[in-house]
Amino acid sequence: MNTPASQITLRLATDDDADALFHLIQALADYEKLSRQVTGSAAELKQHLFGDRPYATAVVAEVEGKAVGFALFFYNYSTFLTKPGLYLEDLFVLPEYRRRGIGTALLRYLADRAIAEGCGRFEWSVLDWNAPAIAFYQKMGAEVLPDWRICRVTGAALSALAGQEEEA
Repeated sequence: MNTPASQITLRLATDDDADALFHLIQALADYEKLSRQVTGSAAELKQHLFGDRPYATAVVAEVEGKAVGFALFFYNYSTFLTKPGLYLEDLFVLPEYRRRGIGTALLRYLADRAIAEGCGRFEWSVLDWNAPAIAFYQKMGAEVLPDWRICRVTGAALSALAGQEEEA
């Protein structure tokens, strides 16, 4: 069954979407074989997206009222461009809803938002083993940068870097 683009609804997430978003995040982690790394909760997600200090924004993709995909993003800043940027943290569509234009619609929505808000770039990361995603992103016009690597500090290493002892 192919869903016509007219039956795909994209909208900014609201606090009522926290449970559905968290379910989609768990499905994404399962797809990426990273389920053990999901340590948060729907309640924490709700607080971080819709609390007093929102850290990110999400777009929900729905088909017939069911949340079937999402894009979670936030703003960063390019010192070289001296412009804000839009960073896509995660894009995910449930497997049974792929190849229906939902991922394309989400990327176009965010690209349009980036332009409307004066962003100098729109970027994201992709796992090196995820050939289908890499091919999709390249088809959409993205350049996969070969010479950049992500640096990450978490847990005890983050505490050590901050000069603090990790809490027990």
